[in-house]
Amino acid sequence: MYRLLIVDDEEMITDGIYETLAERNMGLDLCKAYSGREALSWLHRTRVDIVLSDIRMPGIDGIQLLSIIKQNWPYCRVIFLTGFSDFDSVYQAIQTPGVQYLLKSEGYPKVIQAVCEAVTELDDSLRRNELVRQAQEKLNTLEVLARGEYFRHLLHGVKPALGLGVDFRKLNVPLAADKPVYLALGDLSYASTDVLSYANRQESALAVTLLAESFLSGQARILGMIDRFGDPVWFIQPSAERADRNEAQRAPILPYLEGQFELIQKACLENLGISAAISLSDRPCEWMKLSSFYDRIRRQRQVRAGDGALMVQLVNLDVSCSTKEGSPRDKSDALSAHLEAGRRAEFLQLFLELTESEKVNGAYLMELYYTISLVILSYINRWEMEDQLADVSALMRRDEFASWEEAFAFLRTTAETLFELRSSGERNRAAEAIRKVRAYIEEHLNEDLSLVRLAGYIHFNPSYLSRLFKQESGVNLSDYIEAARIGRSKELLRNDELKVLEIGVQVGYEASQSFTRFFKKATGVTPQEYREAARL
Repeated sequence: MYRLLIVDDEEMITDGIYETLAERNMGLDLCKAYSGREALSWLHRTRVDIVLSDIRMPGIDGIQLLSIIKQNWPYCRVIFLTGFSDFDSVYQAIQTPGVQYLLKSEGYPKVIQAVCEAVTELDDSLRRNELVRQAQEKLNTLEVLARGEYFRHLLHGVKPALGLGVDFRKLNVPLAADKPVYLALGDLSYASTDVLSYANRQESALAVTLLAESFLSGQARILGMIDRFGDPVWFIQPSAERADRNEAQRAPILPYLEGQFELIQKACLENLGISAAISLSDRPCEWMKLSSFYDRIRRQRQVRAGDGALMVQLVNLDVSCSTKEGSPRDKSDALSAHLEAGRRAEFLQLFLELTESEKVNGAYLMELYYTISLVILSYINRWEMEDQLADVSALMRRDEFASWEEAFAFLRTTAETLFELRSSGERNRAAEAIRKVRAYIEEHLNEDLSLVRLAGYIHFNPSYLSRLFKQESGVNLSDYIEAARIGRSKELLRNDELKVLEIGVQVGYEASQSFTRFFKKATGVTPQEYREAARL
């Protein structure tokens, strides 16, 4: 979902454009600001894909806003809408790529057409087949492989050498060894079963990794690699140019990363057929603490709400985690990773490969049974699930089973139960999250209920909240808010104590004209007509 911000210091114009675009149901997340400074607050808080703005405004005008947008959100499209024939401003605006110019006298049809064209341009920019092709060409280069091996050592418990800077120079690592780094971890789901082979999964994961590097490289220094579980990991620092900007023009890097990863998710889905969930550290970490922070991010993926698909999850690095990695065997590492990530099909496929191995001697089977048992038991203990299973202690009592087939069938059944419990927990957390959003809406109908604000309250990224709300409630979030405001309006209108204007303010409409248009569109009558009919 693309996010469009309307900016004009004339409230009637801003509200009119907002309502016109909302009526068109274009699938856009609409936001509005009544000044350049308020628009700047939006741009520093979240990704904005299209800005529809006046040029002449007090304080920060449209041209100043354009400069800040292009520095911080290079993919954002800008449409200038003005009533002034200001040649210098217009000339400056049209020289900038991705900028359109319209006169206010051209009317709403031209505005709608310009927005449609901007959406088309954004769609085209996401179809980055050339970037994907370039990523494929880099897949097997020695430099990529060498960097990947080095950073796997850093992630999985090997302390950084004293000469970290020397290593970075030798490996041509585009990061500063003396500055902290943001960590992002991807969790990929594949639409095609053809990707389940190890080689295809590695190739696809690396393509995603390099595609993300292409999207973020303009505003950040970034390096991506594949960890030992087959998941993409990115190390990110703000670019030197971004870090040198003055505070007024420099948007925080974290909203930029969240926003760009949403676009990366869209590009992966459309170009590669891959659904990517992203876990992103909420702050940069020192290189010496890289391994423990990475482990913390992996653990936090477990407690996300819903299925997590297309989610950008901010991980609070203050949350402690006392769990430890599983066993030293490579196969058990893979089983553990699939179990933790909720990848049921991959877990069962590997389980089948292991238990149907041609190695049938008793010692091998004994080791295999207890290796898998320990993976399952570790998971159960880690997430305190022993009370939800019938007989956890049987995992370590192999002699109670009459045959190896019966013993491995027990392990498989236990694992499948864990996947069911996990899925149930995700659904419960999703339902609880949406319950909180509904309650917040009911208590704050007189305030800003934009998707960005609600997402910030529940600590989700906006696109994920929109999808999860529709999935859980069966209605769009905007429709739910509108219904709640109409319901409260009707309730207040049946009470003669408040004026229509006061009721409008209580449901989020400062201007009486806006409230009247909103109410009549939803009910077919004006607020006053409804009040008079209710008295009969």
